[in-house]
Amino acid sequence: MTRAFIFPGQGSQKVGMGKALAEASAAARAVFEEVDEALGQNLFKLMTEGPADELQLTENAQPAIMANAIAVFRALQSEAGDVPVSFAYVAGHSLGEYSALCAAGSIDLATTARLLKLRGQAMQAAVPVGEGAMAALLGIEFEEAVKAAEQAAGSQVCAVANDNAFGQAVISGHAAAVERCLPIAKEMGARKAMMLPVSAPFHCALMQPAAERMAEALAATEIRDPIVPLFANVTAAPVGDAGTIRNLLVDQVTGMVRWRESVIAMRDAGVDHFIELGGKVLVPMIKRIVEDVDSESIVEMSDIDSLLEAV
Repeated sequence: MTRAFIFPGQGSQKVGMGKALAEASAAARAVFEEVDEALGQNLFKLMTEGPADELQLTENAQPAIMANAIAVFRALQSEAGDVPVSFAYVAGHSLGEYSALCAAGSIDLATTARLLKLRGQAMQAAVPVGEGAMAALLGIEFEEAVKAAEQAAGSQVCAVANDNAFGQAVISGHAAAVERCLPIAKEMGARKAMMLPVSAPFHCALMQPAAERMAEALAATEIRDPIVPLFANVTAAPVGDAGTIRNLLVDQVTGMVRWRESVIAMRDAGVDHFIELGGKVLVPMIKRIVEDVDSESIVEMSDIDSLLEAV
């Protein structure tokens, strides 16, 4: 069996995340403690107790989601003991790419937390609140979503930000252009086209100021070759070179998340078992993209126990 460990992105955060796992696993507790120390804030308390509106802030949500995913990963490693669950590839959705690189030993945990804190702050600051927006287009194929976004853009920015699954795309850009896109997408066959409750227009050209800030930060960051290849968001292809990874993380800020293509490419590379660590958002997408593969979400200790019993 060839496994890929995959890591969720923004939107998977919720108050209470990590609490039960930390109570059950010393390895998980150590992750949360290290992240708190790296950030100089009690992020774990915010994750477990809220308030929800503060956890939703991009600069908190991004490191929180990563910390939860890596806590699950480390708890799984700890419970597996001398015979850890093997994995051949890693991948992550948007910020989940940082979690994937941390799990693969490319970026250490404290550095990953600080990078995501900065990434969240930079993305929020790139566009004044209210000027940007994102929307989900459901029941429309990728090519049609691209055409709808291009037609709506005019002199503004409107582009596909996430190619999540067949019939599931997200657009991003100037708020007026994104709003113009909704009826166009419906005319092109979208079953549903709706604005998303996000604070900034991620993964489009408007994020260029954030990309520049991340380029500076990543240039000063030690990045090692991962122990297994990463399937990168912006290329949907495996990469194992630290220098290339550094560049792709910068490109990712403004680039499209090619998740559908990444899953197909991993399947074509032989992956027949996808394990999502720390969330339950990517497995439903995988089920829409490829058949004849196993996929499961690992969030709580009971999930870890079930996985280890099966392997």
